[in-house]
Amino acid sequence: MIPAMPATAASSHRRRGHSRKGSAKGAGPARSSASGTALRFGRLVAMGAVAVLILLAGVWGSWGAAQHVMLTKGREQGTVEVTRCGEDTCAGPYTPLSAGSTARARVETEKSVAVRKGGTYTVVIKPGSDEVVRSGPAGVLYAWVPLGGALLLASVVVAGGLGRVRVGWALAGSGVALLTAAFLAV
Repeated sequence: MIPAMPATAASSHRRRGHSRKGSAKGAGPARSSASGTALRFGRLVAMGAVAVLILLAGVWGSWGAAQHVMLTKGREQGTVEVTRCGEDTCAGPYTPLSAGSTARARVETEKSVAVRKGGTYTVVIKPGSDEVVRSGPAGVLYAWVPLGGALLLASVVVAGGLGRVRVGWALAGSGVALLTAAFLAV
């Protein structure tokens, strides 16, 4: 034992022996127990709300493209050969693959790591526009990338803020798996 440190028994005896001045005997511990429970409950509610909000934002961010890629019934499907890329978009001629789809001289897609100049990609046309999103397994995985990031972020909140470490690891593993699959598919 270090001489400057008090003995464990003596320090715990000192802590238990003193109560708040001016409070009734026994009222202090009950009050602190109730306030501690309320604080824990408030923390769980707040952190739970933050985790749910993060996951909802991930789904919302992904659904804009994912709905066109996953729900293809009645949508125009085809291929686009990317001939030029600007700062934000890439464009090229569209060749139809589905019945009822018409060829277009130029359609646009968002410029990203999933699209390169000179490449030919299967796409789905967004209704009422000349904008396309990549389809197929790579398109589905790429559309859900924002959810993968949200899963990683929510895992930290769940493990740290809620104290649910196993659930946090499960969320993190799901996010990493989704992002890795999207990276490999694209």
